[in-house]
Amino acid sequence: MLRQYSTWRPCNVARNEHKIGFLCKWCFDRVVALVGLVVLAVPLLVIAMLIKTDSKGPVFFLQWRIGKDGKPFRICKFRTMTHQSEGDSITTATDPRITQIGHWLRHSKADCLTELINVLVGQMSLVGPRPDVPGYADRLQGDDRKILQLRPGITGPASIKYRNEEELLAHQAAPKAYNDTVIWPDKVKINLNYLENWTFLGDIKLIFKTVFH
Repeated sequence: MLRQYSTWRPCNVARNEHKIGFLCKWCFDRVVALVGLVVLAVPLLVIAMLIKTDSKGPVFFLQWRIGKDGKPFRICKFRTMTHQSEGDSITTATDPRITQIGHWLRHSKADCLTELINVLVGQMSLVGPRPDVPGYADRLQGDDRKILQLRPGITGPASIKYRNEEELLAHQAAPKAYNDTVIWPDKVKINLNYLENWTFLGDIKLIFKTVFH
């Protein structure tokens, strides 16, 4: 009698490992976000006081962004601009709307610390594509839409490459056009590569690179 062997499908095994990895990512995000908010409670309070002292308006800036599966959510950031300021969503380092404390917050990326709240409630991840305002990520076409399978992140490979994006845009004659034709398409390619080659260990390395670079 011939012995019956179960069929082994490497692709299915890899797919299951990928799902387990993303489950670890989901749990890791929430644990780190909760611990981070507790540990950073005092610094966050100090920043909030500096914002109130520096200019009139609320401490937090809430704005609609595009999240996982193209669903919009409201991102929570420290306010870095004058209250009720209007203008282009593309910001340069010399934008007159940015407050004095806002320049430091944006340069140090400390304005993003409150996004740990978005991570804690499951709207964002620690690592992933940066969440864009409506008109960008929600208009992706073809394979580029695969990016929307990911929760947007506080940091990511594209964020690290364009850490000084506002300074770069400040040197362009047409900042929005440069963003739309050069930076944005490059970010899409970087984020697709991140999705296709994602590993949990890779996320840890990106977090360390963000903090200590």
